[in-house]
Amino acid sequence: MSLKSISLRDFVIVRELELDLSDGFTVLTGETGAGKSILIGALQLVLGGRSDAGVVREGAARCEISAEFDLPAHWAPWLEQGGFEPGETLLLRRTIDAQGKSRAWINGSAATATQLKELASGLVDIHGQHAWQSLTRPEAVRGLLDAYASVSTDELSLRWQQWRLAQKALVQARGAQDSLQRDRERLAWQIGELGKLAPGAQEWEEINAQHGRLSNMQALRDAVQTAVDALQEADDNAGTLLGRAINSLQNQEHIEPEFKAHTEVLNAALAQIEDAVHSLRGYARHAELEPQRLAELDERLAQWVSLARRYKRAPAELPQLLADWQAELQTLDEAADLVQLEKNEALAQSAYLQEAGQLSKARRQSAPLLAQAITQAMQGLGMQGGKFEVRLTALEQPAQHGLEQAEFLVAGHSGSTPRPVAKVASGGELSRIALAIAVTTSQLGQAQTLIFDEVDSGVGGAVAETVGRLMRQLGKDRQVMAVTHLPQVAACADQHLVVAKRTDHGTTLSTLSHVSGEQRVTEIARMLGGERRLGTTLAHAREMLGHSLQDNN
Repeated sequence: MSLKSISLRDFVIVRELELDLSDGFTVLTGETGAGKSILIGALQLVLGGRSDAGVVREGAARCEISAEFDLPAHWAPWLEQGGFEPGETLLLRRTIDAQGKSRAWINGSAATATQLKELASGLVDIHGQHAWQSLTRPEAVRGLLDAYASVSTDELSLRWQQWRLAQKALVQARGAQDSLQRDRERLAWQIGELGKLAPGAQEWEEINAQHGRLSNMQALRDAVQTAVDALQEADDNAGTLLGRAINSLQNQEHIEPEFKAHTEVLNAALAQIEDAVHSLRGYARHAELEPQRLAELDERLAQWVSLARRYKRAPAELPQLLADWQAELQTLDEAADLVQLEKNEALAQSAYLQEAGQLSKARRQSAPLLAQAITQAMQGLGMQGGKFEVRLTALEQPAQHGLEQAEFLVAGHSGSTPRPVAKVASGGELSRIALAIAVTTSQLGQAQTLIFDEVDSGVGGAVAETVGRLMRQLGKDRQVMAVTHLPQVAACADQHLVVAKRTDHGTTLSTLSHVSGEQRVTEIARMLGGERRLGTTLAHAREMLGHSLQDNN
């Protein structure tokens, strides 16, 4: 079983409801307007359906819906990845306030409506009373066939998008060849101009530093000589003065031992002076004026500055500008390479057609099998001799969903020609066809709870009894819930819930209760004969329940 319980607070006309559910087939019945479909609406909301303030009971601040499910094992990793605590059960909760603001929780942790929707497909499958309307929509028909064939269009959609992008690039390139050529010529000329300079990545900083040294070389040489004179070559140079100081202190070390430390410091200073003088003389030996090199640097700097002004950039930005232009030219070359673009488009088309071909093969194989299964289901729904077909028609142009369109055709009785479902006039036939499809395809999904919301409208008599038996049969493998107005269907249920409407101090409220024994007989009798529960009606109700019990055993 999947859905264990559902709880409502201040939802539409329900003040408070706590409902525990069982395995098998459960029906919800009640008078028209009592709110039989309210429970279905609440379940859709807690599974991520669209919310609005209209679902809050009049006078209440907010409504609250909770649903507890058995946790399918394959959902545990999804819960952990989303930061939700996995457990033996799955508790979904949603509140909507009077302003329409919605909040949701999964196992006690805050969640989004999108996350609830992700869970929905694996928990509950709802077949609505207007399900037949979707049978006229090509995308819904195709979705049913693909589900029956166990195929997905996700990979095909991806390849379709890649093909479309390749087509777009090719068309744009063909239409922009003149413009591309002009842009390529402009870029090639600019790259040629800047390429003559061939600016290095750090060259601007390096040549500026070199130029600064060479243009001030005489001043640098004079500064070196002045320093050497002061340190070692002048009459009263620093070295001589330090030597005197050292000798003076050393002569008195036998009297004051502390002087020894001072002389060591001065000796170190004298050694540093000698090292500095040696380095400065080495610098002076190599510090040539080099007027020719200075002239070369002047010319190089002038080239940098000239191009920088031409292209309105800082000189230091020229290397990056050249790299950007080269990359842009490569992109234009690729865009102008029609041969490669045509090859890319052809490869993308081939990949799409290969995937589409496999999908078409699966559809062709599954279409007659689906038609046969639905045709068989129709025989027990008062459409003996009726026939169902799935017609595949090749599209004039490939599409994102494949190479063909799917359409449902139906013949209501033997000898008639199958026609599109949209052209079947009888509302009862449409409902029965939708029911046959629902029963046939309900076993395709992973959901363990199937809900049928008045899908049996438009049928009655022996057909209704067949519908009830079908749902009870489904209930042996899954949990099945049905909102119905047919006593024949209700009599087949394993569990019977009755929705009733009452007035409390001028406020209309909806209540729900389990019925069994004589209460269930009374409800079946009401469904058979309205409010007048005659003895024959009650006897008929008991007989229906008795037959159902015998069939079930």
